[in-house]
Amino acid sequence: MNQLIYDFLRVTESAAIASLPWVGTGNKREADQAATNSMRATLNQIEMDGIVVIGEGEIDEAPMLYIGERVGTGKGKQVDIAVDPIDGTTSTSKGQNDAIAVIAAAPKGTLLHAPDMYMEKIATGPKAAGKINIHAPLEENLYAVAKASGKKVDELTVIIQDRERHQNWIDTVRALGAKTYIFEDGDVIPAISTCIESMQIDLFLGIGGAPEGVLAAVGIKSLGGEMQAKLLPRTDGELERCKSMGIEDVNKALTHDQLVKTNDCAFVATGITSNMLLNGIKREQNKIITHSIMINGNDKHFRCTETVHLINETLLTAL
Repeated sequence: MNQLIYDFLRVTESAAIASLPWVGTGNKREADQAATNSMRATLNQIEMDGIVVIGEGEIDEAPMLYIGERVGTGKGKQVDIAVDPIDGTTSTSKGQNDAIAVIAAAPKGTLLHAPDMYMEKIATGPKAAGKINIHAPLEENLYAVAKASGKKVDELTVIIQDRERHQNWIDTVRALGAKTYIFEDGDVIPAISTCIESMQIDLFLGIGGAPEGVLAAVGIKSLGGEMQAKLLPRTDGELERCKSMGIEDVNKALTHDQLVKTNDCAFVATGITSNMLLNGIKREQNKIITHSIMINGNDKHFRCTETVHLINETLLTAL
């Protein structure tokens, strides 16, 4: 993935820039469509034989980037692609924080083809990797993470999304004296924050989208952390989807190696609006400034990059 990571950066930057005119307009569908069109066009310029395994929907929901869509020139490395042109369409439409354009990639056959359903997730950074257990009580996980990190439980910080379904977890964390970092939208970046030592986040917990879970799993694996997950089908149709993927026992935990089977993976995200790791897009007189992160599983590096895009005819067309 080393050879492709800067191509993927162009993909997320182009999607973010295309969404810029729609920030704060209330038109989340138009924002998503603009980002998707730009992302597809840029993906198809890359010399690779890519297939979308995590996308915007199924083939009958085109023109979104659908699961099973072929992208790239058709030549070069065979690649599994996970994309979300806008993770946070509502945030984008409202002009609020926490919207990103994001892509993750790995060699063909190494990313879980997660169906669009809920997934329970737990993640931690490198110090506590190998110590968490999604089936264990939360208290046990907190004590395990604390021991591995050389901390007391009341020195831990757990990041959890502000949702009613998470309230019992929030109450348990606080009852044990640990701190909570509550966020509003988009759980990909918060999950990865457990692997950024300067963020001082020890554990991520959440029930959210399975596609976003795979995206986060790539970033976490690339930084040496650990993520476990469990699919939560709510209908017979969703249960059948799990079985069609070869997951007969949905109560069984998905290990990190089942979510992402390789260290040769890449994660790239560009901020549309600001979040805990990324600045949002800024437009000045004759330029647009984007802020992105690039994570490479081979070297375990977390890179931040700021790009100045001079506004020309090509960029004006994108806008």
